[in-house]
Amino acid sequence: MSDRSSVDLSGLVKAYDVRGTVPDQLNEDLARLFGAAFVEVTGADAIVIGHDMRPSSPALARAFAEGAAGRGADVTEIGLCSTDGLYFASGKLGRPGAMFTASHNPAQYNGIKMCRAGAAPVGEATGLREIRELVEHWSAGEPLPISPGRPGSITPRNMLQEYAAHLLGLVDLTAIRPLKIVVDAGNGMGGLTTPAVFRDLPVDLVPMYFELDGTFPHHEANPLEPKNIADLQHKVRETGADMGLAFDGDADRCFVVDERGEPISPSAITALIATRLLADRPGSAVIHNLITSRAVPDAVREHGGTPVRTRVGHSFIKAEMARTHAVFGGEHSAHYYFRDFWFADTGMLAALHLIAALGGDQVPLSALVAEYERYAASGEINSVVTDQAGAIAAVREAFAGRNSVIADELDGLTISTADWWFNLRPSNTEPLLRLNVEATEADTVARLRDEVLAIVRA
Repeated sequence: MSDRSSVDLSGLVKAYDVRGTVPDQLNEDLARLFGAAFVEVTGADAIVIGHDMRPSSPALARAFAEGAAGRGADVTEIGLCSTDGLYFASGKLGRPGAMFTASHNPAQYNGIKMCRAGAAPVGEATGLREIRELVEHWSAGEPLPISPGRPGSITPRNMLQEYAAHLLGLVDLTAIRPLKIVVDAGNGMGGLTTPAVFRDLPVDLVPMYFELDGTFPHHEANPLEPKNIADLQHKVRETGADMGLAFDGDADRCFVVDERGEPISPSAITALIATRLLADRPGSAVIHNLITSRAVPDAVREHGGTPVRTRVGHSFIKAEMARTHAVFGGEHSAHYYFRDFWFADTGMLAALHLIAALGGDQVPLSALVAEYERYAASGEINSVVTDQAGAIAAVREAFAGRNSVIADELDGLTISTADWWFNLRPSNTEPLLRLNVEATEADTVARLRDEVLAIVRA
């Protein structure tokens, strides 16, 4: 490196992954060090690496591979893949893995999602802190320790068809009726995975933006933002499709619109998939984070399962999935986790379950999910707040002592009664407080929203 003492990783290494702008925050020299540190911390003698379609991804992934091989690990490069494709390879091969992607972030960003063998997450408490410390030492000029034995090999392997076959083997799609489905890949990795998975299904596929292009020429590959699914909604209505699917940039999240082009909440999708899986595995645990709708634990109990409530964040979900041997888990952000997929998240498997449910019934999708849209909700509302702890304390005090109110602090502050709840939690990375409100009546949602925001923004 030209100036090793100037390397600052504070903005690059997050709680769950590595993510920053290229080349000022992340470059090939650093990627090479991350590869060496990853092998050092995991103790792996073999790893697997994949990457998305961003212009910087192939070179960064190759540098990581060189760093890992330099530490003696044999590297399998699976090339272009979705993040759940990398998790599949990690699980199938029994090796730690690294995925080069910045998910839904703009084109100038890139990053690394890392996992241990079997797709077990690597986060701040499970190895990422140690990896960062090693990279900081080495980037500041400290020599890498002498590599034991021979350098590792670097071998390419295309696993796309194995990935597709594995997912299709987890869902019975043999008797579904023909469906027309619009898929917006957002120029992301869904443009590669969708044709492979849908190829032999009785689906009239209407593709949108399947060309792999990490500059995202049509819209950001972030379907959580309503403006980014507007094209999908229009196309569903225009073509008379049965549903629309939108994947984010690395295609690990899946968003859904019904036959009217109306968005379906990830909570309703979570409840629907949970009931399908509980039919085969009654009594199983289902994980949901604390800002998913109450419709999720309601449905899980009604179908003989055990709902387990967790903090927001994939590391918490995955830890609870493993601890409880849960059959399924879902988040408000459209991450869906499956016991049959090494407890990892895969938007494509969620999409297949939805296709199986719709294709096995004669009703439209809006009717199929109607029973899981039981409550009014605010959606997530962000407020810039410098003194987050002080604002949360003020809200806690304002609601303390009110009749039948229960407070808990599993993740931020949750205040609840039999008819409503709200959660106010700080962002992990920004000076923001995030508010979610749900109630049996829409006017209650509006009243609580306005009352809490008035305190927070005072």
